[in-house]
Amino acid sequence: MTYFLDDIDKKILKILQEDARTPFSKIAKMLNLSESTIHIRIKRLRENGIIKGFYVDVDPEKIGYNVVAFVLIKADPKKYEQILKKIYEFKEIYEIFDVTGEYYALLKVRVKSREELATILDKIGNMDGVTSTYTMFVLRTIKEMKTIDFT
Repeated sequence: MTYFLDDIDKKILKILQEDARTPFSKIAKMLNLSESTIHIRIKRLRENGIIKGFYVDVDPEKIGYNVVAFVLIKADPKKYEQILKKIYEFKEIYEIFDVTGEYYALLKVRVKSREELATILDKIGNMDGVTSTYTMFVLRTIKEMKTIDFT
C-alpha cells in the first residue's frame, strides 16, 4: 500500500536525508511548525515504514572496501529460497535483488581485495543449487543515490 506524503512530510524527509541528526526543534523552526507537530509526523512516518531508520553514511572506500562487484546467480528453482537464506548471511554481500530474466538474483558485493572477492565467488559458486554465476567487477561508480528527491 502506498502512503500519501503531503508537502510537510516531504520537507521533513528532505531535511532528515541531508542530516538525520537535525533536532526536531530546528526542523520545527525551519518549517514554521511546532516541535510537537514535527515529533508526531516523524513518529507516524516511522510507524508506517516510510522512515526505516537513521544511519551514518560511511564511505566504504575510505576504510579499505575498494572492490565492488555485481554477481548474477542462476539456481535450481527448488533450492533458490535456501540459497537466498544462506547468501543473506554473508557480510560481504550488501544488497540482494530477486530479478526477472535469465538470472534469478543480483548481488552487490563489497570487499577489501580481489582475493576476498574470489573467495566469496567460490563460496557462492559451490553452494548446493547454484547452477552458474556471472560477475561484473565495478571499475568506478558514476552515480549512487542514497536519498529520494521529492520535487
